[in-house]
Amino acid sequence: MRILLAGLAAGIAMFVWTSFAHLATPLPALGISTLPDESVTVGNLSSAIGDKGGLYLFPSNVGYSPSSSAATAPGGLLVFNPKMSTSMQPPAKNLVIEFLTELAEGLIAAWLVAQTALTGYVARVGFVALVGLAAAITTNISYWNWYTFPAAYTLGYGLTEFIGYVAAGLAIAAIVRPKMAAG
Repeated sequence: MRILLAGLAAGIAMFVWTSFAHLATPLPALGISTLPDESVTVGNLSSAIGDKGGLYLFPSNVGYSPSSSAATAPGGLLVFNPKMSTSMQPPAKNLVIEFLTELAEGLIAAWLVAQTALTGYVARVGFVALVGLAAAITTNISYWNWYTFPAAYTLGYGLTEFIGYVAAGLAIAAIVRPKMAAG
């Protein structure tokens, strides 16, 4: 029961932090720029792509084979959604998905802490923080490396995720007690 309670508390802590980070700090948006002549560019994209939303990598001949030449060309990764809401208020569905994601992360972290014999509060917080660091590195660094995501975005979003895990760790460490060695 403590693991469930700790996971719930961790999920709430992470949700509160990420909500605050997205609404009141620049961290999650560092490195993101707006399109120059946005209406023209979006109009051209909409004409070319139509209603087929998706993740697009360009140029289409990007490859990593040993025989590839060292030629350079403009390229990028584009997420296109032809029916994206422009409201400043996120739809309730997105908030629910975000909370459920952070609840799952919190439950996993709480279960992992319960499997350890870490006796100190700071050690348990540090354990969850390291889990969060691993999670933040897992995708963010790969996206920077392979898809040339901006370094500022990579660092800002990674830090946002890491701080969320620290917040989760603070909650988990207060609730989950160390596993006692069999005597």
